[in-house]
Amino acid sequence: MNDILNLEPKSIWKNFSALNEVPRPSKKEERVIQFMMDFGKNLGLETIKDQVGNVIIKKPASSGMENRKTVVLQSHLDMVCQKNNDIDFDFDTQGIQMFIDTDGFVKAKGTTLGADNGIGVATIMAVLESNEIEHPPIEALFTIDEETGMTGAIGLDESVLSGEILLNLDTEEDDELTISCAGGMDVTATKSYNIENLNADFESIKLTVKGLKGGHSGGDIQLGLGNANKLLARFLNESLNFKAQISKMESGGLRNAIPREGYAVISFPKTEKSNLTDAVELLKNDILNEFKPIEPGIEIEIASVELQNEAASFEVSKKLAQALMAAFNGVYRMSPEMEGVTETSNNVANVVVGDGEMKILCLSRSAIESGKKAMIETLKSTFEMAGFKVEFSGGYPGWRPNVNSEILDLMKPLYKEIFGSEPKIIATHGGLECGIIGGHYPEMDMISFGPNIFGAHSPTERVEIKSVQKFWKYFLEVLKRIPNK
Repeated sequence: MNDILNLEPKSIWKNFSALNEVPRPSKKEERVIQFMMDFGKNLGLETIKDQVGNVIIKKPASSGMENRKTVVLQSHLDMVCQKNNDIDFDFDTQGIQMFIDTDGFVKAKGTTLGADNGIGVATIMAVLESNEIEHPPIEALFTIDEETGMTGAIGLDESVLSGEILLNLDTEEDDELTISCAGGMDVTATKSYNIENLNADFESIKLTVKGLKGGHSGGDIQLGLGNANKLLARFLNESLNFKAQISKMESGGLRNAIPREGYAVISFPKTEKSNLTDAVELLKNDILNEFKPIEPGIEIEIASVELQNEAASFEVSKKLAQALMAAFNGVYRMSPEMEGVTETSNNVANVVVGDGEMKILCLSRSAIESGKKAMIETLKSTFEMAGFKVEFSGGYPGWRPNVNSEILDLMKPLYKEIFGSEPKIIATHGGLECGIIGGHYPEMDMISFGPNIFGAHSPTERVEIKSVQKFWKYFLEVLKRIPNK
């Protein structure tokens, strides 16, 4: 940790280290909210907590900048909590264990790092506490629950901000200026089933998929990475040929993370053991061959376990397999307007089966509302045909680009002036809070940018040290050049 405190810029790494000592899972932000409230009050700045828990800290302009437009600096306080199965770590009580790798990145020991969006939070903190940085009037907005519903942005007080420009610090590639993002919707499919008690004529095996890369279900969905839920579905579907029944399944996790690992326990007649074993071993080899080029760490384990004498019936197991096989996962449509940009997608994120209940969680995204509706209705039809109840929740709008953006007109040539190349002007398929905040403050001019962060939402998450330095240099120059009112 001391080595991290010596990194430049010291003000960012100091604040990031302090932030990462505070547990901050989504929907459990009480401690980090208090942390930010104490931070603002200790600086003698106006510090507000709105009705949903967002923290707003206001700082007057530095000397000579009083007539500049007020800028809202915005990042979210919560983080995605993912860890490798072999790591003993409690996100509710422990701080993130960081280290500097030899490849020039800061990483965490077997867990997500929280650079998404902790580096943005730390950057804003560095400005708030500085007596030397030139800046216009600032309203620092720290939102809650961005990762699991954006409820902080949705519930934002519509009278608490007066800023005309919003700088969202939640983009994860340092040569990009983001001016648009996708909206999203949670899709939840549930089904109750009668438990069948199996006798000694049955055996059970456990199928485990692990070692997948995972990643952000928006920013990485176009990469064609392995999805543990979809791979286990193939094993379950194959085993149906040998009268198998599902006893238990736990796979995937958060909706916005591509599933890296999971397991399923299936039970079957002993008379089918030889044929079933041969079939799943063959399927295992096929899957390994398919995914090795893009998922070099993939592992599939097939192991005999003690008989699980409770299972769903064969017919219910078949319906589950059919639903998981048919549920769309991945890129549904690429944008016809912006080359290389995903327009609509779905992530089959989490599957839990046991104790008479089945639950499948998905997150659908689209840059256009009609695309989002088509995607979620496709899933609804798929799951309802298999007898599931389907609910939609947590919907949030996309962020439409502003072709007359004053802040874009400032930041685009400034990037070239400083770095000698043109920035990429993009629409991201990941969710950003800008669209929601823009609904509360429709006249606010918005843009998003940030340093290089790779593997967000997975235990491989890492932030590039030299990129943070590049981002900081650019960010400070942007603040200096904010136009007059």
